[in-house]
Amino acid sequence: MATYLYKLGRFAFRRRHFVALLWVALLTLAGVGAASAPPAGNSSFSVPGTEAQRAFDLLEQRFPGMSADGATARVVFKAPEGQKMTDAGNKAAVEKTVKELGSGSEVASVADPYTGKAVSRDGTIAYASVKYKVSGMELEDSSRDALKESAGHARDAGLTVEIGGDALTTAPETGSSEVIGIAIAAVVLVITFGSLIAAGLPLLTAIVGVGIGVSAITALATPLDLGSTTSTLATMIGLAVGIDYALFIVSRYRAELAEGRDREEAAGRAVGTAGSAVVFAGLTVVIALVGLSVVNIPMLTKMGVAAAGTVAIAVLIALTMIPALLGYAGRTVKPAGEKSKLLGGGRAAKKAGRPNMGTRWASFVVRRPVTVLLLGVVGLGAAAVPAASLELGLPDDGSQPVSTTQRRAYDLLSDGFGPGFNGPLMVVVDAKGSADKKAAFAEVGDEIKGLKDVVTVTPPAPNKAGDTAIITVVPKSQPSSATTEDLVHAIRGKRASIASATDAKLLVTGATAMNIDVSQKLNDALLPYLALVVGLAFLLLIVVFRSILVPLKAALGFLLSVLAALGAVVAVFQWGWLSGLMNVEQTGPVMSMMPIFMVGVVFGLAMDYEVFLVTRMREAYVHGENPGQAVVTGFRYSARVVTAAAVIMIAVFSGFIGSSEAMIKMIGFGLAIAVFFDAFIVRMAVVPAVLALLGRRAWWLPAWLDRALPNVDVEGEGLRTDLDPDDDRELVSA
Repeated sequence: MATYLYKLGRFAFRRRHFVALLWVALLTLAGVGAASAPPAGNSSFSVPGTEAQRAFDLLEQRFPGMSADGATARVVFKAPEGQKMTDAGNKAAVEKTVKELGSGSEVASVADPYTGKAVSRDGTIAYASVKYKVSGMELEDSSRDALKESAGHARDAGLTVEIGGDALTTAPETGSSEVIGIAIAAVVLVITFGSLIAAGLPLLTAIVGVGIGVSAITALATPLDLGSTTSTLATMIGLAVGIDYALFIVSRYRAELAEGRDREEAAGRAVGTAGSAVVFAGLTVVIALVGLSVVNIPMLTKMGVAAAGTVAIAVLIALTMIPALLGYAGRTVKPAGEKSKLLGGGRAAKKAGRPNMGTRWASFVVRRPVTVLLLGVVGLGAAAVPAASLELGLPDDGSQPVSTTQRRAYDLLSDGFGPGFNGPLMVVVDAKGSADKKAAFAEVGDEIKGLKDVVTVTPPAPNKAGDTAIITVVPKSQPSSATTEDLVHAIRGKRASIASATDAKLLVTGATAMNIDVSQKLNDALLPYLALVVGLAFLLLIVVFRSILVPLKAALGFLLSVLAALGAVVAVFQWGWLSGLMNVEQTGPVMSMMPIFMVGVVFGLAMDYEVFLVTRMREAYVHGENPGQAVVTGFRYSARVVTAAAVIMIAVFSGFIGSSEAMIKMIGFGLAIAVFFDAFIVRMAVVPAVLALLGRRAWWLPAWLDRALPNVDVEGEGLRTDLDPDDDRELVSA
């Protein structure tokens, strides 16, 4: 592989006009496709295999036009101090608002508070329920604007008005976060390379790659049902890995120049060596993202595949566009150690003297491997302790900041009708096989009334055919509580007795039940997903490093860093530690998607650092250095750029911590702290300590397996043999 990539790098350097024109043409084509495509809506949301989804599907059949999974909104009214909602003036204002709410093209129905018994017992709070024909993710912005405008008219009449429900759910804005991440990345790159031109290349190529990927997603949004949120993950990951991959190739190019090679040869060798690591690092990220399909949540699968496509583009750009741009840059990109005239006065590379920071740190670890290993493992283990108390759930309006109308509506409804009112359960009774359908409906209602933690059970509402009915159940506890989850399981536990007594089928759905089912589905998929991703990457790393213990150590180190990151997430978002610093206004269960999302993204990025760092160590080892020296050599050449890559990644993810959306805040914090743990503790401390302790055993591979595995030559041994035949260093058989 190294030889092929070496030829590719030289070709791209020589034919830079052709390569640059090709990428510009692809960017233009994708941009034209995105501009001419219809506006991306929000993709349909379904969770195959869950009871809540089966109930929604049944309601679509038995209640045509009902839009059982359609968006809902609750417009909550509170009377001025000393007044009641039943006063004539307040009642008139509400009725006018209800009329305005019902005029929208996507509105299926609006329930008047006064005819629907939606006024609190003390008369101070009332609400109007709005049902839409489409889900919250498919709702047009014009419908949301009309909803807010109607509420504004009621406020003008003197009422306090807040809006809850999923109708206001929108994709969070992240543009400013991306700008912050790019700005910090630019500063880190300038410091790393000492040159504005060299620092600009990774930024330029990453932006081009993300531009092509996101434009392609936009162009294909309608035919592939890709929602506007699909590009969020693609942008985040594509930007981060695009900068990282280009960073490593430019860094290797400068190192080759420092060894006295001409620019075309340096470009070829940089792509042949660092490019090989980029290919396999990219493969691990792609495996992790595509592997999200095992969860069987279509939206998550599409997000993973779209992000994987953007990563693949980033790899191709790093292998071809970077050497082409290096050809254009010419002498403005200096050899390693030299500074540009603008930033360093044209300072020449330092002569051999004091070792760099990476060399000094690696030498210390090699001398004290047991101490470093124990400190690293114990520290990460302590950080992972809170993960034992992990509680999973999906965010609702109760987790929103108190400054939002959704949270204020949630609190008003809790005050007026009880906390469980924010998460009603929808019980669907299929009595098609029952001899006495009405009796079956009544039996189900009576059974549910006998359960604890139930406040209200509405009378059955049958369809026109009279064979299916809906019963609404209001719990005592808030939607995200464990008590409400127990109630859902208790109702479902009545299924067998109901079926035997009435031949009717019972299903529980609604937003609260769907959240519970999604959390359970994600929890059940975590171990299979982890086994698939880690297993495939383990096999891939065996091929890359031609070792059993190095990939095993890489996988175990990753698990340790992920557990530590999950522990930090639990401590902040569930226990409330440092919640003020992180501006976490409401603690509660960790988002159910967080563990599997963190495993997928962090695993791919962690393997990036593993491949880049350890590949340079193996390169030194197979060319004659002893294991301890190889560790130090790997750090001498790679520690600086791995550190820069990790800082860039942390900066990109940390920008999302400032989001007002609890889910985005949690994702940003979780990924940032996971990269910190993995890059600076696992890869920079635990990995060299373990390799120092293992010695030559780290690179052991059974002879039969060595013969069976393909020789991908990531460390460039073939290049050295073909291009440096006079190199008399001994090649070590692993």
